[in-house]
Amino acid sequence: MLFCQLGRAQSLREICDGLTSCEGKLAHQGITRPSRSTLAYANAHRPWELYQQIFLDLLERCRQRGPFPKKFRFRNHLLSLDATVIDLCASVFDWARFRRSKGAVKIHMVLDHEGYLPHFALITEGAVHESRIVSTLHFDAGTIVVMDRGFTDYSPYRRWTEEGVFLVSRLKSNADYGVAEDRPVPGRGSILKDQIIFWKSPKGHQDCPHFFRRLEVLRPETG
Repeated sequence: MLFCQLGRAQSLREICDGLTSCEGKLAHQGITRPSRSTLAYANAHRPWELYQQIFLDLLERCRQRGPFPKKFRFRNHLLSLDATVIDLCASVFDWARFRRSKGAVKIHMVLDHEGYLPHFALITEGAVHESRIVSTLHFDAGTIVVMDRGFTDYSPYRRWTEEGVFLVSRLKSNADYGVAEDRPVPGRGSILKDQIIFWKSPKGHQDCPHFFRRLEVLRPETG
C-alpha cells in the first residue's frame, strides 16, 4: 500500500503491474509480488489503527530529524490552514455520501512550516464545512496562521486576536466591512490599497469588534 501512495496507483491492477516491473528489487528484499486478491483481502480486513500508528511513527521520526532549513524566514511561528476533498466511491463508502451520486471525505490540515510537517489533521465527511473546524483550533500567542477564505468565521477571529494570534486570509467577495483609515501605499509595487477596516454587519461586529488590515494587491501575472 506504500507503493500505491508513492506511485499514485489508482487500482489494485496498477499496484500489481507496477510491482511486477520491480520484481528484481523485491527479490533482494525477500518480497514477492502480491496478487490482486491478496491486496483486496488485506484492504478489507486490515484495521485502520495500523495505518494510524504507521503515520504517527513516521511523523515522530521526521520530527526527530529536525531542525530543517527554513524556506520562509519569519520571527513568528508560521502555520498554514487548508482543507481538501478526497473523492470516494459512493456505493462502497455509503457513510461518506457527499452528493447524490458522489462520496468524499475532507481533510482539514494545519501545516507547520517549521519542517513542513502536519501540526493538526482531521478527516471528516465531505459535506462538513471548514468553519465548523476552525472554531475548535487553538494556537500559541505570536503564531501567524495563513488560511483560505473558506475558513472565514468571525468568532474565532475575535478569540485569536485577543489571544495574540495573527491571521492572514483572503477576503470574501461579499464581506460587509467599513473603512476606518486609508493608509499610504508605496508609489511603486503591486499594493493598490492599504486600509484599516471593521466588520460593519451587526452580527460581524458583534462576533468580532476588532479592526483588521486590508491589502489590495495586483497580481502581475493575471492582472
